[in-house]
Amino acid sequence: MYKDKQMSISDALAHIQSGQTIMVGGFGLIGCPLTVIQHLTEHDVNELTVISNNVGEAGKGLGMLLRQGKIKKAIGSYFTSNRDVAKFYNEGKIELELLPQGTMSEAIRAGGAGIGGFYTKTAVGTDLAKGKEVKELKGETYLLQESLTADVAIVKAWKADRLGNLVYYKTARNFNPNMATAASFVIAEVDEIVEVGELSPEEITTPHLFVDAIVKSEWELTKEGVRQIG
Repeated sequence: MYKDKQMSISDALAHIQSGQTIMVGGFGLIGCPLTVIQHLTEHDVNELTVISNNVGEAGKGLGMLLRQGKIKKAIGSYFTSNRDVAKFYNEGKIELELLPQGTMSEAIRAGGAGIGGFYTKTAVGTDLAKGKEVKELKGETYLLQESLTADVAIVKAWKADRLGNLVYYKTARNFNPNMATAASFVIAEVDEIVEVGELSPEEITTPHLFVDAIVKSEWELTKEGVRQIG
């Protein structure tokens, strides 16, 4: 007998509390858990630290939470996709930590692997190096980058079986699989839930051991924009 991890969105969101650090998968709105974010707009939380490649777009995806004032700090690599971010930053309404995209991805992977940090040459000699330990290795200068972990990760996958094994669709493999390994509680938003045994072991990217809750998508991204599907 196995544990069926399909859960109502409200029950899944009960694990997100004010002041927590949450990872949110996707590159902008692509591969982003739009349904969970939509319901987060109605969830009573604030002072969140969000680790995500960017903060969605203006008024879309994480951009909705930004406008609600629920995000205290954002750690990411591509904030210019949402002009609201610069406005909120200049008004002192949000803290930002900018990381080169490869460094951010590796910091999340390291967090999931239980590695405290790593040395990288990226950003040496730039403003992003301020406050970070510098080390000479084999005649080269490196920066110490601490790994990233979170209280909750919200990831988007294509399919899940009821155990929580996840299959991704194309570019949704961006940050989602690594984030699923780096948080204490993992919510997977999926387009389709199938019975155990229906997924090929060869196509499973995230094993069920990393997933705590599965919720069904109610919103999707199309060429025309974000639309409700259920």
